[in-house]
Amino acid sequence: MTFLEMLYFIIPSAIFYATPLIFTAIGGVFSERSGVVNIGLEGLMIVGAFVGIYVNLEYAATFGAATIWVAMLAAVIGGGIFSLLHAVASISFRADQTVSGVAINLLGLAVPLFLVKLIYDKGQTDMITQTISRFNIPYLEDIPFFGPLLFQNVYSTSILAFAVAFGAWFIIYKTPFGLRLRAVGEHPMAADTMGVNVNKMRYIAVVISGALGGLGGAVYAQSITNDFSHATIAGQGFMALAAMIFGKWHPIGALGAALFFGLAQTLSITGDQIPYVQDIPSVFLQILPYVLTIFALAGFIGKANAPKASGQPYIKGKR
Repeated sequence: MTFLEMLYFIIPSAIFYATPLIFTAIGGVFSERSGVVNIGLEGLMIVGAFVGIYVNLEYAATFGAATIWVAMLAAVIGGGIFSLLHAVASISFRADQTVSGVAINLLGLAVPLFLVKLIYDKGQTDMITQTISRFNIPYLEDIPFFGPLLFQNVYSTSILAFAVAFGAWFIIYKTPFGLRLRAVGEHPMAADTMGVNVNKMRYIAVVISGALGGLGGAVYAQSITNDFSHATIAGQGFMALAAMIFGKWHPIGALGAALFFGLAQTLSITGDQIPYVQDIPSVFLQILPYVLTIFALAGFIGKANAPKASGQPYIKGKR
């Protein structure tokens, strides 16, 4: 395998594995930019994965090739509704946001597994028949070097992920909604004084976070595992959380960090097919994404500044 062939293999695979992380990390950006810490991204991804697989299995005969999109839409709705638990606890009841996020992670795993046992009478679902498939982009696929690298065997969800990342950047930094969102995350009292409904903005941000987390889970389940079990989402939500912090709570930064973790996952899963990398013991490759997650957090969490009001419940009139 030549160096060019290695690039043609590694880069598309890295984008493929990064796609669910991009959706989830961008969701985390919305939540934390509003001042609500959301470590429940793992639980939200699990809920999205379950909803996506369930809808795919139940309605494949009805919707055919469009089933994956219906399943992803259902996962968006399911993730958004499930995130309301975190919103109510942390915004309305002013509970500790970290504790609430942990509860979301625990419930996010327990409830779907209970439903799987109830519906399918076993520990995992059947394999789906309608999966997210690849395609070539006409004309662009013929561009020398970049064509095979970026525009051949492309997943539609990967294109959507990049669109969501740049769309999130535009919304957060170029629109009145984004200005209000950042204001309630930096100085909620000042935002309240200017007529911004702080709690409403935070509710919206947390629901967006849940919707994108659910989408990330559904994409992962329908493109990588093709079924749902207790091990379908195994740390990807925490990787997305790390990507959000690594990317300094910025949509484009989170996109780049997610691609970095996608590369790590590529090496851990397909390393035995890559020259030189295949000589590394497999156990080291398998733990690589998680080790890099720890190093990223340890190395950047002190250097990256979170929104100033992040994790602080807002009490109207209290300084």
